[in-house]
Amino acid sequence: MRDILVFSGTTEGRTLARWLASNGIMVHVRVATEYGATVMGEEDNIDVQVGSCGGAEGIASVIREGMYDTVVDATHPYAATVSKHIREGCAAAGAECIRIARGSSGLGYSDDVTAVGSVAEAVDYLMTTEGNILAATGAKEIDEYTRIPDYRERVVARVLSTASSVARCAEFGFEGRNLICGQGPFSEETNYAALMQTGAKYMVTKDSGTVGGFEEKVRAARRAGARIVLVRKPDDDGVSYDEAVRMLSERLGIPVPEAETPAAKPSVVLIGIGVGSDGMTLRAAEKLRRADVVIGARRMLDSVDTTGKDTVEEYRSERIVSFLEGSDYRRAAVLLSGDTGFYSGAKGILERIDRGRFDVEVECGTSSLSYLCARMGTVWQDAFLASAHGRRANLVSICSTHPKVFTLLTDGESVHAMCRELFDHGMNSLKVTVGQDFGMVGERVISGTPSEMLDEEFGSLCVAMVENPSPDDRMTHTISDDMFLRGDAPMTKSEVRTLSVQKLWLKADSIIYDVGAGTGSVSIEMAMAAYNGMVYAIEKDEEAASLIELNRRKFRTPNLEVVRGTAPEAFEGLPAPTHAFIGGSSGNLRHIIEGLLALNPDIRMVVNSVTLETLSDVMACVKELGLAEEETVQVSVARTRKLGRYHLLNAQNPVFITVVKGR
Repeated sequence: MRDILVFSGTTEGRTLARWLASNGIMVHVRVATEYGATVMGEEDNIDVQVGSCGGAEGIASVIREGMYDTVVDATHPYAATVSKHIREGCAAAGAECIRIARGSSGLGYSDDVTAVGSVAEAVDYLMTTEGNILAATGAKEIDEYTRIPDYRERVVARVLSTASSVARCAEFGFEGRNLICGQGPFSEETNYAALMQTGAKYMVTKDSGTVGGFEEKVRAARRAGARIVLVRKPDDDGVSYDEAVRMLSERLGIPVPEAETPAAKPSVVLIGIGVGSDGMTLRAAEKLRRADVVIGARRMLDSVDTTGKDTVEEYRSERIVSFLEGSDYRRAAVLLSGDTGFYSGAKGILERIDRGRFDVEVECGTSSLSYLCARMGTVWQDAFLASAHGRRANLVSICSTHPKVFTLLTDGESVHAMCRELFDHGMNSLKVTVGQDFGMVGERVISGTPSEMLDEEFGSLCVAMVENPSPDDRMTHTISDDMFLRGDAPMTKSEVRTLSVQKLWLKADSIIYDVGAGTGSVSIEMAMAAYNGMVYAIEKDEEAASLIELNRRKFRTPNLEVVRGTAPEAFEGLPAPTHAFIGGSSGNLRHIIEGLLALNPDIRMVVNSVTLETLSDVMACVKELGLAEEETVQVSVARTRKLGRYHLLNAQNPVFITVVKGR
């Protein structure tokens, strides 16, 4: 195959050279600066030369010496003189010249854009204005801005972070706070931050097209209230990148690449490697093969073949997105362990990444859940899914009420913590199956009771399936009064307790205070309802607090914490509540409600009153504290008692249930 000469300096030039080289073409790349060589990188079949060829005559000489019959001009759209010399050199040497023209964005020519023909014309215009200026036209013509009388106060230059650019800027007084260095194209957020940081009222830029990040500059300027001063792109009679690829493909007999071209948005694919590289799908493996850069944690990078690709060791979603926004890679692959849809780093990336700038895809791999069940010879359609990997999970409650629970864990310590908690809550009859280090040398699956698993050692990455042959699968958690350990502490009776908890409208993850918790009967039922939340039972009586601890263990509610003390002082250090039940206030109701409102002005509260005096205090708080009263319900309950062959009714004390919201 014939060698190809490419004059580069743009993303299109780099991408084209790599495509040609990957198809066995020897590509000789000429760039103007060392920086251009650095971003081009070192790859097989690519030879990079730095420096000017010496005008049209020098270019013709290079073409003749290399016997090139095809030359690609992928220089910057504003390098009009260089393109002219390349065309003239090709004509003199008898070579075909394929000029890649970067299309205009089509966004900039509107009421908030001032279009000029050159940087010099931009400066002429700016000399008639007031306000700070962000000059994003490069270092080559930075001297033009010194014509602005107070340029050191008004102008901040943003240029490439190369020694030559910085030195040229310093030569004309642009340094310190007057200089920003970086590698584009820049994201909308990066442009916006620069405009806000500099207080710029004007942004001078060139129309670098979609691939050059011009659209992001315009959107950022409009957000920041800055005017774009646009240096119009010179007339360019070249062809699009796609057309250049098609032409070269026909001449050289090589296939057109399936991947997106620079005319489209850069692509980012989130690849779930599942339980290791063997757990990747064939489609995911193919997209990984086509990637320019691969990002992931070290163990994931080590598990796949990244030969000939740039790699970035990073697992934090915000830093991955920041890197992608500041890079010029066209095809990026992010490696993620496990299932991309189940407590995966994919969530954070998908929430942060700009879908307007990037084409984003997700490729799932074999999940640890399906892999473990396959190893166990079972199915997971009847399993409850949870995660205790770096987060709190009420596994005791979940395992108590479900026949099969799958959970993500971390290392052996987390396995032992789960098994110890199951054992402590009287659940040692359950079967625990742990899978460790899937896809790695230490992979194994082991089963046993919680106490048996405490004697085992586990690897660094673990998952578990917990099977309960006799789960508590009742649809309601209303508990009979006689099931509670009572002592002498007061207790809200079951009928009132059920109605009070129902009117709180709890969610699975609610944070609830039970003020004056007594035996903890209401706390227990709330903890069962809010199984992924937390209940803080606040009780000043030591004997009653001890009873709550006993009931907490009996009813397997580890998401219930006993707080010994008097409200509202006992609230200190607790997380803000979403709900509160007040069953006893010891005459301190107003201060208790004020303390709750200070923690969460939107809190939903249920206050139970046995006496008319307490009800009067509740109504006074509603009026004086500006609470929203939803309703007050008076409940009278009578239970039957057998006397011989007759049934008599024993009445309980009437209770007033008041439902209020902070606002």
